[in-house]
Amino acid sequence: MQLKTILNRVESFKSFVYGKARWVEDELRPAIEVDLRARKNGRAICSGCGRPGPSYDRLPARRFEFVPLWGIAVYFLYAMRRVACPECGVTVEQVPWARGKCHLTIRYRWFLARWAKRLSWEEVAEVFHTTWRNVYESVKHAVFWGMLHRDLEGIEAIGVDEIQWQRGHHYLTLVYQIKDGTKRLLWVAQERTEQSLRGFFRFLSAEARGSIRFVCSDMWRPYLKVIAEELKQAVHILDRFHIMKKMNEAIDEVRRGEAARLERDGYEPVLKHSRWCLLKRRENLTEEQTVKLKELLQYNLQSVRSRLLREDFQRFGVGRGREGGQFRGGEGASSVVA
Repeated sequence: MQLKTILNRVESFKSFVYGKARWVEDELRPAIEVDLRARKNGRAICSGCGRPGPSYDRLPARRFEFVPLWGIAVYFLYAMRRVACPECGVTVEQVPWARGKCHLTIRYRWFLARWAKRLSWEEVAEVFHTTWRNVYESVKHAVFWGMLHRDLEGIEAIGVDEIQWQRGHHYLTLVYQIKDGTKRLLWVAQERTEQSLRGFFRFLSAEARGSIRFVCSDMWRPYLKVIAEELKQAVHILDRFHIMKKMNEAIDEVRRGEAARLERDGYEPVLKHSRWCLLKRRENLTEEQTVKLKELLQYNLQSVRSRLLREDFQRFGVGRGREGGQFRGGEGASSVVA
């Protein structure tokens, strides 16, 4: 089977045909160059308006890198035509295998982008004998294509979170769709400010914003403010981890204040060495901490009541509603709300 037969099967172009294929001996690795030429009756397409027009002249031949075959680099060689477009003036033609001045074919860019999902960009560049920059531009091309063609209608549940990147306090704001146990990334913005999140809602249409029924986030104040303003119709679900963190901080604050008050009033220092037995779960307590907790439960202390309220919250379970959806509730719910 000839190389041109394979190329016509996997990458054929309506107005172009493959010419001669030849080995290139002076490359650092094996390479094949394949000539491309326009059909005699084919008209050049203006890269500005996308309309066919008369050819003006030709530029020197350019090399476009295609997907390697059997580890052998493959290049398309084509002399671009200039188009005398009545609307845009003289422009370089638009070709179906590449965009703009990029020397990588569209097929090769998608090939690198898919591998970049499995390996690091540096590893992809090393395996396929290309540069890190080429991998980066390929991923960028795939992301922009996805943003242009994605459907943002009918989104009912979203999550808002931040991740740290680089060293120091550098964060990215992430917004993702939650649906049937899967997540789809919708928005990435630098920093974790009000403007970072508000940009996502400005990006959405009014109809798309109105369809959101649930939003999940942590307790970062800028996020809470923006969500309260932009999604008044949605149920706001706070991250359980951050609620527990705030509860532990409150318990510790109550303990410190109560311990100082007992010492000031001359009472027995029963709260001494009690921090971790109040903050830990029962199953994580050491023997000494378990004995200390049993001792504290005999006293009517604010610190003890705070811990009991947290235990009530921890009993919240996961159940099934009438429509099959999940809800959280359980023993002790009324006392926590109170």
